[in-house]
Amino acid sequence: MNSSSPARPYRGRFAPSPTGPLHFGSLVAALASWLDARAHHGAWLVRIEDIDAPRTVPGADQQILATLARFGMTPDEPPEWQSRRNVHYQLAFDQLRDAGLVYPCGCTRREIADSQERTHERNTTLVYPGTCRAGLHGKPVRSWRLRVPDDGDAALIRFADRWQGPQAQNLATEVGDFVLLRADGQWAYQLAVVVDDAAMGITHVVRGADLIDSTARQIYLQRCLGAPTPAWLHVPVVMNADGEKLSKQNGAVPVDPTCPLEALIAAAKHLGLEMEDDARLSLDAFYDEAVSAWKKRMAEQGY
Repeated sequence: MNSSSPARPYRGRFAPSPTGPLHFGSLVAALASWLDARAHHGAWLVRIEDIDAPRTVPGADQQILATLARFGMTPDEPPEWQSRRNVHYQLAFDQLRDAGLVYPCGCTRREIADSQERTHERNTTLVYPGTCRAGLHGKPVRSWRLRVPDDGDAALIRFADRWQGPQAQNLATEVGDFVLLRADGQWAYQLAVVVDDAAMGITHVVRGADLIDSTARQIYLQRCLGAPTPAWLHVPVVMNADGEKLSKQNGAVPVDPTCPLEALIAAAKHLGLEMEDDARLSLDAFYDEAVSAWKKRMAEQGY
């Protein structure tokens, strides 16, 4: 992969996982990415992230695409499916392994958690302590990990988020060497998304703030692979009554494709967009108002 000029035509994407029907939280992310693309007169693409086969629900991909179409969001190019791109992930993995950046790991999640408790660290992400850097010591291979820098400056990844503001994460102390390939042959999200964004020419990533913790790892992977780094924007996630992120796992109700305007207006409200009353008249009227409101909000934030 080769880095390219940052002055590329805008290309954004919505990348749902087909683990069930589209729910309101995913609609918010879809709408934000769609509005940002339209505000930049750019292309809006859809990628079905079905790389985690055990969690994929048969038919959910087509259901999601049909729902997006009913809501007036049709991708500008044919959708992509991660499950059809394994050869590309393998090529990227081989590139990293040939560069000496990848090694096999035999640690279980429990062992990693125990080591973290012993060092009295408390982090959202379990920090891998580098146990298998020097070898497996007789353990079976459970995953393949990407080695991150030990040096403080090299390990510190900074980026500007267009919604959340300046961000920084030290990969060595906050993450550790992270998984690229599981023992069951499933590619990790971090590798797949970086390879796919580069292949699709994505210039701007707009997604939920629950994924902001992955961004530093993806930037580091992009650097290792010589891939361009997009601009980032992480919108607030939708929470349920218990204060948890709304998701299919905790019973999120699918959006009603027969009443798109009601859900779209609620999604725009969640994004803090000021909408006029005539936005309720039709999908075209809604999107005209929503794009203008998005431009205004981004301008207020200096973007």
